[in-house]
Amino acid sequence: MLPAGLGALIGAARARLSAAGVHDASLDARLLVEHFSGTSRVDAIARPDKEIDIAVRAAIDAALERRASGEPVHRILGYREFHGLRLSLSPDTLEPRPDTETLVEIVLPFVKDMAARGRKCRILDLGTGTGAIALALLAAEPAAEATGAEISEGALATAACNARELGLAARFRTEKSDWFSNISGRYDVIVSNPPYIPCKDIATLQREVRGHDPVRALDGGDDGLDAYRAIANGAAAHLEPGGALAVEIGSTQKADVIRLFEKAGFRFSGSRCDLAGYERALIFRNEE
Repeated sequence: MLPAGLGALIGAARARLSAAGVHDASLDARLLVEHFSGTSRVDAIARPDKEIDIAVRAAIDAALERRASGEPVHRILGYREFHGLRLSLSPDTLEPRPDTETLVEIVLPFVKDMAARGRKCRILDLGTGTGAIALALLAAEPAAEATGAEISEGALATAACNARELGLAARFRTEKSDWFSNISGRYDVIVSNPPYIPCKDIATLQREVRGHDPVRALDGGDDGLDAYRAIANGAAAHLEPGGALAVEIGSTQKADVIRLFEKAGFRFSGSRCDLAGYERALIFRNEE
């Protein structure tokens, strides 16, 4: 049984995850202990002898076992922070990661510029998952509305739940659609973090990813570009003249993705790097 004192409990949790080879064992141990015990870092410093109830310690023990076996810490917690928002996760959704915040940042100036000119920006988020991208844009710009399109009904339910929890449901709707199959009308902005891992590479991903993110959200086909082809081929019919289209890409895909969208008539307008320095988000424009 884990020790009762908060400080010793955190230490034991850290040692257990470290022995299991968990990256960032200290951070994950702290997150799990704080989540299940309702404590904070301040408590650990100011009250290291605080006694944690045996039932709570049992829950922490079970959570540590799950983490040691490879389940990501945020899957265990049930949520992840993204662009300042707390988003609930489900087995049907990709876990939103900091790299994807670059996609929000590359398109947000366009959204805000439309608002400054007195126009309501209509956003289409293809493969919305948790709703992360669309909801981050809505939270940052009140004069915007968004549709989250997704083929997974479970993911759509999660996105709708997140919109309600964040108070954004009035400006966010969901649509079950295989890319553009059920989409009607035109939008000022189209965004997507599509599956872009070549199928042969999925088995080489970290166990936290390959074992817990839905394969449908990872598998980009033989060359990783299937989703970009679908988006490039269908976007012109749904993007307003002068609109913006932005996609997340893999670290080696820039040239191939630009070529696909330019062939479809879009003009490459810029890129944004992630925290590791890789070009992670591309933005395109169509003609006025």
